[in-house]
Amino acid sequence: MLKKLIFSFIILIFYVNAAHAEQTDHKNVLAIVIDDFGNNMKGTEEMLNLPVPITAAIMPFLPTSKEDAIRAHKKGHEVIVHLPLEPKKGKKSWLGPGAITTDLSDREIRERVKKAIESIPFAVGMNHHMGSKATEDERVMRIILDECQKHSLFYLDSKTTGKSVVKELAEELHVPYLENDMFFDHIYSNQHIVKQANKLANELEKQKQLIAIGHVGVTGPTVVHVLKEYIPVYQEEATIVPLSKLINGYELLNKDLP
Repeated sequence: MLKKLIFSFIILIFYVNAAHAEQTDHKNVLAIVIDDFGNNMKGTEEMLNLPVPITAAIMPFLPTSKEDAIRAHKKGHEVIVHLPLEPKKGKKSWLGPGAITTDLSDREIRERVKKAIESIPFAVGMNHHMGSKATEDERVMRIILDECQKHSLFYLDSKTTGKSVVKELAEELHVPYLENDMFFDHIYSNQHIVKQANKLANELEKQKQLIAIGHVGVTGPTVVHVLKEYIPVYQEEATIVPLSKLINGYELLNKDLP
């Protein structure tokens, strides 16, 4: 009960301070999120060994999901649930086990979300894998965000569609939410990944807070190689932090409570 009260208080702090975020004089902050952990994908080991804190978004119910969460936590990285949600295009098989699709009943969605959260140790938040269709569906996202609220998780909208309903529902349901600013590797080419990394460096000179998402897997080795090169560049302008550091007061939830 006490943890729930603190979570509600943090929501109040979050929304009050969000309106004044641009007025602060603190050093800029950057959160780097790496999606698709959980299936021993290419770049996994190298990402977990990066010399800065990352946020590891781990897909549920895959062969190394639990192992990756534990390893990430031990290395000082933050862990969030990378929930597979239905896209507008692509095969359902790409989503993996336990995926949330718009044809499921309310009960099925809720049960799958609960199990996904419970399957990832140390998770403090959630984002989505794919999801361009599901994140436009108010019924689906209301259930998902309600479970986030019940489990004291924040939600990162990866912004795979411009018509996402996450922001409005998160505000209504009092769930701390964040929005992705850019992907490193939504185009699978070395040239594009370098271009995005350079774009991020330029944006850090202008914006106080940025979130960027990369992946393990096909592009994993390239992303981690580019990050190793650019991390010193980013650190000239910003402090690299876990996602939760972008939510005022969220660290209170990680303290041991009676």
